[in-house]
Amino acid sequence: MPGTGLWRTKSVEQSILDTDEPDTKLRKNLGTWDLIVFGVSVVIGAGIFTLAARTAGDVTGPSVSLAFVLAAIACGLAALCYAEFASTVPVAGSAYTYSYATFGEFIAWIIGWDLILEFAVAAAAVAKGWSIYLEQVLKLIGLEVPTVLPLGPLQFDWGAVLLTVVLCTLLALGTKLSARVSLVITLIKVAVVLLVIVVGLAYVNAANYSPFIPPAQTATEESPKLEQSLLSLILGGETSTYGVFGLLAAASLVFFAFIGFDIVATTAEETKNPQKMAPRGILGSLAIVTVLYVAVALVVTGMVPYTDLATAEDGSRSTLATAFAQHGVNWAAAIISVGALAGLTTVVMVLLLGQTRVLFAMSRDGLVPRGLAKTDPKHGTPVRATILVGAVVVVASGFFPADKLEEMVNVGTLFAFVLVSLGVIVLRRTRPDLPRGFRAPLVPLVPILAILACFWLMLNLTALTWVRFAVWMAAGVVIYFLYGRKHSRLAQRQAGEVAAGGAVPQDGGSKD
Repeated sequence: MPGTGLWRTKSVEQSILDTDEPDTKLRKNLGTWDLIVFGVSVVIGAGIFTLAARTAGDVTGPSVSLAFVLAAIACGLAALCYAEFASTVPVAGSAYTYSYATFGEFIAWIIGWDLILEFAVAAAAVAKGWSIYLEQVLKLIGLEVPTVLPLGPLQFDWGAVLLTVVLCTLLALGTKLSARVSLVITLIKVAVVLLVIVVGLAYVNAANYSPFIPPAQTATEESPKLEQSLLSLILGGETSTYGVFGLLAAASLVFFAFIGFDIVATTAEETKNPQKMAPRGILGSLAIVTVLYVAVALVVTGMVPYTDLATAEDGSRSTLATAFAQHGVNWAAAIISVGALAGLTTVVMVLLLGQTRVLFAMSRDGLVPRGLAKTDPKHGTPVRATILVGAVVVVASGFFPADKLEEMVNVGTLFAFVLVSLGVIVLRRTRPDLPRGFRAPLVPLVPILAILACFWLMLNLTALTWVRFAVWMAAGVVIYFLYGRKHSRLAQRQAGEVAAGGAVPQDGGSKD
């Protein structure tokens, strides 16, 4: 039965019908390879070029490769659920749109607010990683130009800001153009990754893999409890640095490296045949990057002792190039830096794309100002939403530290995965009649396993991250009741039907 008030649902049929409105219509010009390129281009980035080495040095030791496997399993289970939804509800908005059809408007708002956190903050975090590599590349050509400058009490990252402005301009010019640029850059960075694996194998020393899981670090008086993983805190562990708790915490951290395959789902509305192409794009991109991630993690931790990859006392962090530089393979380090610069470019591009599409979908439903859903008649893109997202990411990437941004992204994404997985079970029961181009196997077992895996990863994030997440969500609830609930197009449509004496439509209940 349709919900009422906060729980009014928007039918799948109505969601698809709304995509044909002339002023908010997106162009359908993406194919399977476009989607796989988007998925691979956004996922191969921070995880390989910055996160693998840093996590090995600071949290797990050589077992970082196992952390990638654990994170990939959780992502794979969730990916099956995303694939079913993308083929059933081929509408922009991803988890937000799916939640609107299953749990109702309030939960849809919550997940949309959560996705804003995921994509915008992820784009800012990766843009900061891009800025680090930009500084390294400038040094290679003899320019000692810092990309982070003091600005009063703050640190201003002009490199991250520059990247964001350029990419938002490109996205405003068209999704297909963005896909073509992404393809070229993705081919470059995949070639660099393969080079890393092939060349790095020659320098692997098996002794560096021992101990595979280093002993847990002893807690000190200076070790803040809230910086410990929540699971470690609950079970009485002293720290979540190295040891088993470190490995589990690392799986939650490197999960950040896989963020992006779900963005393929946000482009379903712009796909020529979403019932077939969207699932292939989601599952194909995830399979490719998992193999590459594990291979690179094994190589980099085999090349140098994990202690050499730890963050230095001055705050400088290791990257993939660090391991090659220690062996004097400077030419490889230089190629890695250039490849990373190119690679992280597409990561930020696709994250910005995902963010604008979620905001676009929420705007089309009236939960945020409708003006943001207007598409440019020439390029068929939501230019206003793109400009707003760009402004937010400029501020976040320009002034906030990367590590705190990454953890906030992880908790937001995992929360979205939980709701999407649960939504598959609900929609199978409430709308078994819907045509599904792809069906997740072993429902409800697979969605339940996805929920448990994601919740387990959430427990391994720091307690402070949970506090920040709770504050963000509380702010979202306030905004919904002050604006979204009153301006909801679904509520207005239903109120009009009831006022005219008509029956309450399939996609919702009566207005509160």
